[in-house]
Amino acid sequence: MSASCHFSRLLLTATLCGAGSFLAYGQTNSAPDPRWGNWLIGTVVLPGGPKHWGGYAEVQARSNGLFRQYFYNELKAGISHEVAKNFTFMVAGGRYATADYRDLGEGPLNVEKRLWEQVTFTHYNARLKVEHRYRVEQRWFSFRDGVVPAGAVRYRNRIRYRLNGFIPLNQKTVTNKTAFLSLYDEVFFNPKGPFFERNRVYGGVGYQFDPHWTVQAGCVRQSNFTPASYQQNVYTPQTTASKNNLVLSVIYRISRRNTEGPAPEYVPSQPD
Repeated sequence: MSASCHFSRLLLTATLCGAGSFLAYGQTNSAPDPRWGNWLIGTVVLPGGPKHWGGYAEVQARSNGLFRQYFYNELKAGISHEVAKNFTFMVAGGRYATADYRDLGEGPLNVEKRLWEQVTFTHYNARLKVEHRYRVEQRWFSFRDGVVPAGAVRYRNRIRYRLNGFIPLNQKTVTNKTAFLSLYDEVFFNPKGPFFERNRVYGGVGYQFDPHWTVQAGCVRQSNFTPASYQQNVYTPQTTASKNNLVLSVIYRISRRNTEGPAPEYVPSQPD
């Protein structure tokens, strides 16, 4: 077994153990909403061609409850360049709208316009596939009636890192008619604080039908952190708000024409 394989497995194991500890902490030190939400994700991917250029487009909808109380949507797209087989650079942007599910007719409470740059490294080991994704975001916010809520800002930066592992179950690689497991942990950092802003832990199963269609179903636990504060002689400790969400994802990969040789292996990661 190669040193890269040993390193990737140790790194994934450490992250998943840390995720488990984090979940235990969140269950004992926070007050999550007892209801489950859900995320519905539809993605179209254009893989890199002979000149290594590709891209994607995605729509996403989220609900506060299971298939009810819709309140949030995302529209986004990006252009990617495959620098090497396991190294991809992307520039992308999107629109993110949050509404009050009790009064959708009033329009969004706020709309975010986002631009980001990211690099992705992928290790194709004998069985385990590991993806490292680094992202830097620029975020612009607008609010209903132009009123900025207390504590909100009109512009923010954010840094994200995601470690994603894939294990094919009935094949050695993720190819046609392959079932697989997908696990990831993603951390969000705010340069201006709170520095550790958010954490996402995901586990799910997927199936790649053919070179075009891949579906996944899983659960993501998202936790948001509010820093401790001291105002007017009152100390407020750090708080954590966590919630579980059912995630249903469909990815359609566009085939390239006039390509020679066998199709390259792609990990079925969610671009979100």
